[in-house]
Amino acid sequence: MTTFTVMPKYEAYKDSGVDWLGEIPEEWSTRKVKYLFRIGRGRVISQQELDDNGCYPVYSSQTQNDGILGYISTFDFDCEQITWTTDGANAGTVFLRKGKHNCTNVCGTLQPINKQKISLEFLKNALSIAAQFYKRPDTNGAKIMNGEMAEIFVTFPPLEAQTAIANFLDEKTAKIDEAIAIKEKQIELLKERKQIIIQQAVTQGLDPTVPMKDSGVEWIGKIPAHWEVRRSRFVFCQRKERARSNDVQLSATQAYGVIPQEQYEEMVGRKVVKISFHLDKRKHVEINDFVISMRSFQGGLERAWASGCIRSSYVVLRPVNSEEIDAGFFSYLLKLPSYINALQMTASFIRDGQDLNFDNFSQVDLFIPPIDEQRAIFSAIQSKVDEINKATEIFIGQITKYQEYKTTLINSAVTGKIKVV
Repeated sequence: MTTFTVMPKYEAYKDSGVDWLGEIPEEWSTRKVKYLFRIGRGRVISQQELDDNGCYPVYSSQTQNDGILGYISTFDFDCEQITWTTDGANAGTVFLRKGKHNCTNVCGTLQPINKQKISLEFLKNALSIAAQFYKRPDTNGAKIMNGEMAEIFVTFPPLEAQTAIANFLDEKTAKIDEAIAIKEKQIELLKERKQIIIQQAVTQGLDPTVPMKDSGVEWIGKIPAHWEVRRSRFVFCQRKERARSNDVQLSATQAYGVIPQEQYEEMVGRKVVKISFHLDKRKHVEINDFVISMRSFQGGLERAWASGCIRSSYVVLRPVNSEEIDAGFFSYLLKLPSYINALQMTASFIRDGQDLNFDNFSQVDLFIPPIDEQRAIFSAIQSKVDEINKATEIFIGQITKYQEYKTTLINSAVTGKIKVV
């Protein structure tokens, strides 16, 4: 990567008059967005309007998949324009859109008033930096509405410089994006490897020479001959105890299991809306219980890492015989993709946020290795998973550095801190 210390600077600078911008090259100026663009907005486009056979993309507030929500058979725009996300976690994210397309109502649109005097590629990059200084806090994250976008100052070099900077950034950021994509692919391969390790160890055990048998259960398939298949209601039963007065509120999360709500807030860096604490509307949970939550049909059952209480609409499971059950082993079993698929098949209608109940759980049989083997399997999995997680963290750290470098490079180029020649 090119370091900024070896890149030239402009001969002379002046005060831009904009606090966040500071000094800019003497021959540059600044402009408010409203003097460069006609500012508009997309429209409400429902999921029902999306068409698998549609030809024209619908851009939304998301940043994955280039912001494409889906496709429809008509288009609202046939032009080159800048769009930005107006509110939410991605507020201020800027894109350059070309050709026939559509935008949802959470996308603002910027069409150049005089496209002969500007480089949209340059201004897309300039806005991506400037917009971050104009976001205002909101309950959903942040907002930049049309009125606020209109007042944003951006740097405005001569057109020749705009074009040169745009070309420079296009080349450099493409290389950075390529490097990031390689790291992301490596992370995906590690995830696949981790899932294979878990699947094989949980369903087949650690000894590849052990005799196998048909379990007689479709989702389970073949298992070691000495393992037992049992109806799940004879493995786990419901814990129906009402919350205790000294219980802490717990959050059921797919990523971290069932943990104290305050701990979850610290881990994700945001506040969670707290519900009123009524003992009769909460259930008591003990460490190593399992919880069926509103996301269990997507991500399986969650292990409790702390005692406390959970909302009454959730199902709390405790082992029928704790001496037969290792919570670590079952924390992997109850999140196997094959188990989750079997759980989904028990519900006639699956949707995001659907509550699964004990009856759904009871319809899916479970297999049980001897307790010592459960513990050995969990220990073996955990050792390998820890190695994979450490490797993943290294790649994530490298991606973060690439992203930071990319942002700094764009910032330095569009604000004139480095001279592009």
